[in-house]
Amino acid sequence: MLSNIARRALKIRGPVFLPQVARAFSSTHGASSFISATNKTPDATPKISCVLELKDRPGALHDVLKYFWKYDLNITRIESRPKTLNALGEARFDFFVDFEANDKNAPSVQSLFASLESMTTKALILDEKDVMWFPRHLSELDLIANRTLDAGADLESDHPGFNDEVYRARRGELATVAQEYQWNEPIPYIDYTEKEIETWAIVWDRMEGLLDKHACSEYKKSFASMKEHCGYSRENIPQAQDITDYLQGRTGFRMRPVAGLLSSRDFLNGLAFRTFFSTQYIRHDSMPLYTPEPDICHELLGHAPMFADQDFADFSQEIGLASLGASDEDVQKLAWCYWHSVEFGLCKEGGEHKAYGAGLLSSYGELEYACADYRPAGGTDDRPEIKPWDPAVASVQEFPITTYQPVYFLAESLNDAKTKMRDFCENLKKPFLSRHNPNTNEIWVDRPVKRKNHPSAAAELEEEEKTA
Repeated sequence: MLSNIARRALKIRGPVFLPQVARAFSSTHGASSFISATNKTPDATPKISCVLELKDRPGALHDVLKYFWKYDLNITRIESRPKTLNALGEARFDFFVDFEANDKNAPSVQSLFASLESMTTKALILDEKDVMWFPRHLSELDLIANRTLDAGADLESDHPGFNDEVYRARRGELATVAQEYQWNEPIPYIDYTEKEIETWAIVWDRMEGLLDKHACSEYKKSFASMKEHCGYSRENIPQAQDITDYLQGRTGFRMRPVAGLLSSRDFLNGLAFRTFFSTQYIRHDSMPLYTPEPDICHELLGHAPMFADQDFADFSQEIGLASLGASDEDVQKLAWCYWHSVEFGLCKEGGEHKAYGAGLLSSYGELEYACADYRPAGGTDDRPEIKPWDPAVASVQEFPITTYQPVYFLAESLNDAKTKMRDFCENLKKPFLSRHNPNTNEIWVDRPVKRKNHPSAAAELEEEEKTA
């Protein structure tokens, strides 16, 4: 659940190939071919990263690698970059190599680079880079999942359930379930009450016809399948674990319970692991067609079905990978792109505008307002401005959080949205290139990094301040 940018009124109105060490990586930032020979925890073994530039000739890489073997230096990664031509028109290849070593001044490392000097046109050690802390393994999402900007039971005075002690207690109960969850456990089953299911049914009845009319075909296909496989119905609120099992078999996405709103950085970091932080509480029954914060109607009706589409899942992960170690400025740009796409995106389909953003797919008023060609729609005669999907423009497009959007971005297709987002992310000034390995649930980066501002240290400092 995205931070304050989602706090809105959701009103229902020439590659290397070494077969003995190859491992497939699902998602990349930066065009290159990658091979890894280690499945250790990313920060577990000291390593040195270097870049080697070689002339394009048969056997060039073999001649270089034999010196790593000669000096007993264990290679853990080799990556090639596409061939380039120098000023004289001579072909060159760059190879990025990681190898296990404690010190770049060690005799074996010095001997290696002395031997490589005559065989390469460039041989450089990449120094460790200080970056903003980011999770390197799926387990480290446990460190950020509870860094909520507000807790699930701490309601503001204008919340419909503020004076309802039973509702507040229920929110506290569900918040505790989320706070105690750990990454390698099944998501706990939530026994939703009769009143909660009645609220869900009211929203379901109001949305179902409009979704059939205005949702994109990818959503409708997934939604129909999830009715069959995940227990989606007006009489039943589906369980997050059932949805995760379904998504894992299709796109590798998973749901993760969260107690409240996260910062943009923490929320987007989760997407890098194809993980969506989801609430488990529902809006107050006194106003079933309104919620001041994302709830399960928004998460499960709006977001979850879209994560079953491969293009959309890849698109979402692109934003997440780009957020890792990014500057605060770039995180805001990515969050605003998220808002104008994953939350409120439109795409073309059969000459019509269809919704793929969850903020639209869970709000009958705004869904009609954004997609219908007739007026009045969504209770107003006004019409929004429709701009072509361009992440560079979307990343600086301001937006309201309590009213219908005055501007929507229209993609040619979900694949078009993904491709343009990937291009935008690759042009950001990133401290490193990153990849997600779905087999080990790790994030690989192309150079040594030192992660600063560790979340556990921040939590300890906050606790000290509370008790001081």
